Amino acid sequence: MAKELKDDEKPESQQEDESEPEEEPQHPGWLSLAEILQNPHPVFVNGVFLIGYHFSSNIYVLAGDYLTVVDSGNDYTSFIQFFKLGFNPADIKKIVLTHGHRDHAMGTFELLRYPPVMENKDLEVIIHETGPHELKKMIGELGHPLIEVKGGETLELSGFDWEVIRTPGHSIDGICLYHAPTKTAITGDTVLPHAMADVDKNAGGNLEHYLYGLRSLLKRDIEIILPGHGVPMAIDGGKAVEQTYAGVMLKVLELEEAETKPSWLAGAAKLAEKGLLQEAVYCCDKELAGNPENTMALQLKAYSLTDMGRCKEAIKLLDKILLQQADNVHVLLGKGRALLGLGRHDECLKYFDDVLGINPDIKEAHIYKGMALHLAGRYDEAMDIDIFRTEFSEGFKEQFVAKVQPEKKGQPEQSS
Repeated sequence: MAKELKDDEKPESQQEDESEPEEEPQHPGWLSLAEILQNPHPVFVNGVFLIGYHFSSNIYVLAGDYLTVVDSGNDYTSFIQFFKLGFNPADIKKIVLTHGHRDHAMGTFELLRYPPVMENKDLEVIIHETGPHELKKMIGELGHPLIEVKGGETLELSGFDWEVIRTPGHSIDGICLYHAPTKTAITGDTVLPHAMADVDKNAGGNLEHYLYGLRSLLKRDIEIILPGHGVPMAIDGGKAVEQTYAGVMLKVLELEEAETKPSWLAGAAKLAEKGLLQEAVYCCDKELAGNPENTMALQLKAYSLTDMGRCKEAIKLLDKILLQQADNVHVLLGKGRALLGLGRHDECLKYFDDVLGINPDIKEAHIYKGMALHLAGRYDEAMDIDIFRTEFSEGFKEQFVAKVQPEKKGQPEQSS
């Protein structure tokens, strides 16, 4: 018979394996937003939140003349504790869902089934119009008002105005709420404290859409973030948004797992190829922060700005390069394009001619020159340019065919 080892004779790893499991720390329960954030603004003084655990998101309650719940979580015991604090179920008049995932939304039905709430039927549920069909159907069947938002609206929540910001990406129906006076954003799963939420393709998630939503957040002055998971951030909220934005860009470039991160300039070039021009400009700015004279970064930023319609900004960058490199054909072509974008048709011709004087084989210069002449009303001169005439004819033919074919589909064939 094998000898049974005493505890102190067992290998250390085995001792650890058989040790008593650590007890899960006691949940802190509902907490004051004002105390957590150390912020005495009235929007926080009466507000409380419950940090999510297991399969439930954070829950936020804004208090005023009535109560607003932002994300209802997925734990029925949460509201039992909440009402023990003295809050009345009948005082909840609005529930806002940052998106329709179960961990953020299913607690809604616990609230809608409370007798005072069921009797009054005056509790509004607010969700993006692309939210899950079944979720919206269930709310409708319970007879409560369902408000569908698009983004851009201002919601009055418990006496305070919050802007709805459309933030798809993690899921198609993501929204954030922004309170400008306190520089606060409630971000759901769009921005989390220490990690980026996965894209849920089954819920319409999309990385490039994620960038769109984050751009909108970057335009706001954000200090405080109330996330869907994790502890609220009283400072550096804007930094968290920017870090998420950079992280999504790496995923778009499929470089988040790379051992060495690419240069900002290399990232800008790849993003520009994908048509993500605002992200390309962002990366160029990062490159230029370290090297303000980087010609390639200045040029790529200028081209991206031109394609975005920000031609005046592009010209300033291109002029900076031309002071040092007056015969740079790419920069000359870029300035001609930017002037063309501003409608300065006669003025841009000089730059296309300069390019062709240096290298007559640059096809784009011929085409842009033809465009400028055509837009200036100099049609014969434009058509004298062989390459432009060919491109123009092909473009006209494509438009003609696209227009005529749908008309023919509805007509009966003529007999011979």
